[in-house]
Amino acid sequence: MLFALLLASALHAENTPQPGKDYPSLLDEYMQGQAKIYNFNGNVLVAKNGNVVYQESFGYANYDTKEPLTKDNLFDSGSIGKQFTAMGILQLVEKGQLSFDDRLQRFFPELPYPGVTIRQMLTHTSGLPEYFDLAVKKWNLQKVANNHDVIRLLVTEKPLVYFKPGEDVKYSNTSFTLLASIIEKVSGKSWTQYITDQILKPLGMKNSKAYNTRIAGKNPVPGIVYGFLYSDTANKWVLPEILPQYKGIHAFDDIYGGGGIDMSAGDILKWDRALKNHALISETMQNEMLSLRSTKNSTNPPISFGYGLRVGKNDFGNYFFSTGHWPGFRSMFIRYIDADLTVIVLSNNESQSEFIADGLSAIVLNKDVVMPYDHKEARGNALDLDRYIGGYMLTKLKQYYMITWPTAIIKKENKLFLHLEGSSDQDDIELKPESPTKFFYGDGTDRQIEFETDAVGKPVKVWQITWGVRKEATKIE
Repeated sequence: MLFALLLASALHAENTPQPGKDYPSLLDEYMQGQAKIYNFNGNVLVAKNGNVVYQESFGYANYDTKEPLTKDNLFDSGSIGKQFTAMGILQLVEKGQLSFDDRLQRFFPELPYPGVTIRQMLTHTSGLPEYFDLAVKKWNLQKVANNHDVIRLLVTEKPLVYFKPGEDVKYSNTSFTLLASIIEKVSGKSWTQYITDQILKPLGMKNSKAYNTRIAGKNPVPGIVYGFLYSDTANKWVLPEILPQYKGIHAFDDIYGGGGIDMSAGDILKWDRALKNHALISETMQNEMLSLRSTKNSTNPPISFGYGLRVGKNDFGNYFFSTGHWPGFRSMFIRYIDADLTVIVLSNNESQSEFIADGLSAIVLNKDVVMPYDHKEARGNALDLDRYIGGYMLTKLKQYYMITWPTAIIKKENKLFLHLEGSSDQDDIELKPESPTKFFYGDGTDRQIEFETDAVGKPVKVWQITWGVRKEATKIE
């Protein structure tokens, strides 16, 4: 018991701001490096106890017009919108208009998915098929689809469930699309109007819009930013729909519930404070939303959900977060609960917002962070690479999750490469040497591998540095 108290005290001290430490300057040094070296484009906000510690904009709201970003710009927040749909459902439950145990077929009896409950849809345990995969194959990309079209496709095509309701966990956009439609049926308002009236307006979120503003025929909202991707062929940043793989992507802009909210970083902080202060629902219901409701244990680390967001614990403490991804956009909103540290990273060129948020969090929580710098490949005598060959558990980004994954460090043509288990040889990433013991990823991302060796040069530890955060990697024996 005494050890536990001492450990808790030490962790609290480590995560407490240190007097005299210039956090804004450290955060700015980190972000200036991400922008200059790794092309970060977007907005960043870091707050402690609800007070802004650092807020800055980097790059353009529109690469074509070179309009600079400002702190009030609205970004497509992607799946961060799931929290808002979840909040709408919880409000209706508190009013007695819904029950967590209500079944999907109560509202849409034509859907061929008996047994699925609202609670299962909120916690990604419904097993419902992914509507997007179906729509890409079956929908006319010359038309803009909406939630009603999704329901009709599910009724007509009857795609199979991934598993029986409640038997597993699988991230589900379909669930939140249907939850949004349930809000409409129960409230008598459109999802857009409900979210605006019941959440955005009460919280003063004036730089937010609960619909996608790029749908054909709608006038763009002032301050909205456009998402861009880099085209090697054109040698410039372009709108996603210019690229063949995203042709027709805006046919899905009017499908809402799993996304569909454009927000500024400052407005997301207002939302964060509403969650902190249970401003929209009772404290009991708010705690239920932010508590562990489902867990997938087959990943490392396990993936856990509350209602509409991820919950869990890592080296930095207890957290909840949501990521968002849509072509041209990538977003991250996380709060470390014990430290009351909120970090928001919104990118409109698909910079790795999740990992950048890790680096920013680590700085404020007094962790050892490697600031971004320009890595130069070492030239000269051949290195003894064989000593580094082996298997390790390294961090990778998989779909919506950051997980550790079996990875082999291999040698090809007297160079080191990372080979992820289950991937093809074409996906191998070269490790370029900048010293005899340190290598940087050849894919242009802010990642390095550093070996700690003994007196005779044998590796005794290996460290992975991901966007500045240094963690020891486990060797696979």
